[in-house]
Amino acid sequence: MHDTPPRLRAWQVTVGGIAGLVLTIGLARFAYTPLLPLMQAQAGLSDLAAGALAACNYLGYISGALLTAWLEDVRWRHRLYGWGLVLALLSTAMMSFSAEPWVWALSRYLGGLTGAAGMLLGSGLVLGWLMRAGRRPELGLHFTGLGLGIVVSALGAMLMGRWEMGWVAQWQGFALLGLPLLALAWCWRPPVPPPASAAPVTPGPRRRWMRLMAAMYFCAGWGFVISATFTVAIVERQPLLAGQGPWAWLLVGLAATPAVFLWDRVARRLGELRALHWALLLQLASVLLPALSASLGAALAGALLYGATFIGIVSLTLALVGRRSPGNPGKAMARLTLSYGLAQVSAPALAGWLTQRSGSYQAALWLTALILLLGMALLWRLAREDGTASAPPAA
Repeated sequence: MHDTPPRLRAWQVTVGGIAGLVLTIGLARFAYTPLLPLMQAQAGLSDLAAGALAACNYLGYISGALLTAWLEDVRWRHRLYGWGLVLALLSTAMMSFSAEPWVWALSRYLGGLTGAAGMLLGSGLVLGWLMRAGRRPELGLHFTGLGLGIVVSALGAMLMGRWEMGWVAQWQGFALLGLPLLALAWCWRPPVPPPASAAPVTPGPRRRWMRLMAAMYFCAGWGFVISATFTVAIVERQPLLAGQGPWAWLLVGLAATPAVFLWDRVARRLGELRALHWALLLQLASVLLPALSASLGAALAGALLYGATFIGIVSLTLALVGRRSPGNPGKAMARLTLSYGLAQVSAPALAGWLTQRSGSYQAALWLTALILLLGMALLWRLAREDGTASAPPAA
């Protein structure tokens, strides 16, 4: 007999989980990306400060990942997820409270905490509910909330921009948009799961394999955060592309929404390591296109490729490591999340400093391309560790 509450159905849990991701990631984190050029123009936000604020967000994400990695009590996991939903709305509204840098930094840090709640706690609660309900333990539909969050943030910024709303009013508009999302995510949260039963100890992956995977994931996190933070600003910085930035961000979301399903199919056909290699190669192309050309076509093509790859890299990597650590998959995933998060803290700050000194994003883009190439080399080494039969194709 399945331990499922009669008042919730599978579609309600799924919709509630998607709404939670749109709120905690799409608004509390990703609304910053389309609003960044407006804040630079109206509030005097510098390139260096913009990168520092993004680093604050990911520092909050790392803090949340550390907390969830050591949190064993399922009641506290459920409780903190609910608090994270409320905090996501408050941190979004906080951006409009003041133009003081410390207020923005606190808002971005708290937004990072809520992102960890949505990605780690919320996803775990949804997956656990599906398993207890006898459903297929897959999160592909759930993770469409990441792409939808980007779409919502892009369309919201475009619509409010047409109404000529300032940066303060736009942050307030996103906070109002978060109210129905909070209601859906809160009312359709999975209930407190029962305590986990003791499981036999099973060996996990070798330490060398895990170190290589963590290093590769750090490179992937670097590639993710540069585009996530600066995609709109890079487009807006081109004289002939002013006003086109939100379209690039919208393409990212539209490409990311179905990407999880597509990369799952690629992995079933080629294997996870081959699929990851191709995803990193395409993400490298998404960085090189705007670095090599200032045209709108290159910018939009880069945004499309970025959206189609970043969520696939995350889902494939976490699934691969989780399956290789059956004794405690959550701990292995948390370790990788910390590696990914370290890149998300360091990359925006360094990119902002490089941009401030050079006056363009070219140096940051080329550095990101080199780091993604390093990630592909690490993947090649990982494939060699597993045997030549699974070796990915050469770039």
